[in-house]
Amino acid sequence: MALLKLGSKSEAFCCEGHAWRCKSGLPSDITIEIGEMSFYLHKFPLLSRSGLLEKLMNESTKEDGSTCTLQLSDIPGGAKAFELVAKFCYGVRFELTPLNVVALRCASEYLQMTNEYGEENLVSQSESFLNDVFSNWTDTIKALETCEEVLSYAEELHIVSRCINSLAMKSCSDSKLLNWPVMENGNDNADPMPMTDDWWYEDVSFLSLPLYKRLIQAVDAGGMRPENISGALVFYAKKYVPLMNRQSSFKDVTHAKSGSTPSEADQRALLEEIVELLPKQKGVTETRFFLRLLRTAMMLQASPSCRVNLEGRVGLQLDQAILDDLLIPNIGYTVETLYDIDCFQRILDHFLLIDQASAAASPCIMEENQLIEGSQSLASITRVANLVDSYLAEVAPDVNFKFPKFQTLASAIPEYARPVSDGIYRAIDIYLKAHPWLTDIEKEQICRLMNCQKLSLEASTHAAQNERLPLRVIVQVLFFEQLRLRTSISGWFFVSENLENSQNLSGEVGEREGNAARGRGRSVEDMRERVSELEKECNNMKEEFQKVVKTKRRFVPGNFNYKDVDFNENRSKYRNYPTIMKKLWNVASAKGKKPVIAISTKKRKESSEKRSITKGTVEFS
Repeated sequence: MALLKLGSKSEAFCCEGHAWRCKSGLPSDITIEIGEMSFYLHKFPLLSRSGLLEKLMNESTKEDGSTCTLQLSDIPGGAKAFELVAKFCYGVRFELTPLNVVALRCASEYLQMTNEYGEENLVSQSESFLNDVFSNWTDTIKALETCEEVLSYAEELHIVSRCINSLAMKSCSDSKLLNWPVMENGNDNADPMPMTDDWWYEDVSFLSLPLYKRLIQAVDAGGMRPENISGALVFYAKKYVPLMNRQSSFKDVTHAKSGSTPSEADQRALLEEIVELLPKQKGVTETRFFLRLLRTAMMLQASPSCRVNLEGRVGLQLDQAILDDLLIPNIGYTVETLYDIDCFQRILDHFLLIDQASAAASPCIMEENQLIEGSQSLASITRVANLVDSYLAEVAPDVNFKFPKFQTLASAIPEYARPVSDGIYRAIDIYLKAHPWLTDIEKEQICRLMNCQKLSLEASTHAAQNERLPLRVIVQVLFFEQLRLRTSISGWFFVSENLENSQNLSGEVGEREGNAARGRGRSVEDMRERVSELEKECNNMKEEFQKVVKTKRRFVPGNFNYKDVDFNENRSKYRNYPTIMKKLWNVASAKGKKPVIAISTKKRKESSEKRSITKGTVEFS
């Protein structure tokens, strides 16, 4: 720490309660009162150094020569600073340090202690020492902290701005080129430590919010990387907003000083300032931190503009969020749902608005860099789609989660953003289970949110047996799964035939080629086994389809003619439901009647659980 020794005389003053006296033995002829403290001094040492004291003494001199009394209650630094001023005037030894130089500089300016009233007066001495202080990182921070006590005077003398500019310049400099000792728990005697980009975070975190805000603005203007500015603000927020730490899952322990917890009003004011100071660039600040701030802002009842700002910042980089952080509890006494679903809807709307705007800005992707941007945009909205599906599945069990909200939230994601519909199917299934009172129309509407063709094999198998789904949806699932199996089987047969031909041709070559052919032959056998397995799966799907599809007999007024078609004959010809329907329709059309078709089933002897179509009945009106 920088140090300047002034004066040469030994201590010549003593303090008795609230009285401060000179031990020279000469009677005092002037009393200076500052607050509760009284200084009993002599006129000559003071007026020879201070223009203000000389003026006041001349104005208050009494003709009878009695003691002069002056009131200096508004002197910067108070009685403590004036004590050092008196020592300077009497030539008593004392030390000028970063902790008292600001107060002495302001007091000397107030008392007009310029060189007009003596060479190397206190104004010039303190100003020269300040310049030495500004060259040292730790000393500058200490001096800036003391500016709080004499802020208005320090602002007039530009001491605050000079401290901040000095710190900003050092913060923006390359830490590898510097060798300043970094404070460690306030110990400035520590050896220089290895520096990283965050070396200055803790040092400046001891500043008050107004000074800290000005420092952040200064380093931003100085060209500091936004990531470093964001890191410093995160550190400061974690230190002075303990409510945010309790509501978050940060692993780091707060570095706040021991003492009383800041009031909610102070935390709210600090949080709103932090939000305004955080860099606006996407990805600079973690989405997780924005969501912690948003949750805390709701608890502290921050201003609506602050919450809207945070929701927009989260929406800007929603693709970087995780589900747990988005599950923000509803706060208040009149809430319906457990989680704040409306807040998530607003965040999602903001993300989609930005995504649509970026897509409209470059409708044609021609160049390579545009192609990369387009693929990144697609990957981003795909991640958000998965996030929305997971969020819906998490909040779906809430019985107060209304159907229109579920439908609006799920339909906000465009169709192309869901390459697989397993996520939205899972959310729909959970919602139907938790809301069994939904009407058939509502169930149909909610199932339209998913694309049955994009279900995986596992999800299709589950959906085919799901009694909560409407019958139409189950038929669609089975139909698309059967098409998929047929396509897969046809592909396997095509590959099998090509490999067999290759095997026959390879038999005409030598022993080396023959070994390769036998290897391909084994591959053919493996493929045939796989085809056999797929055929079995297809048959199982047909049986499940026959189990599910049941049509009640319809009755119409008037006379009826009945035509029974027995399908026990030629069963190999009618292997599936659509073929049976077509035959029954042809029978009805041949008679020129309007058909009403019903299917009767019976249990198989070998399995009591599975049914097969045995007879079709056509009714003619």
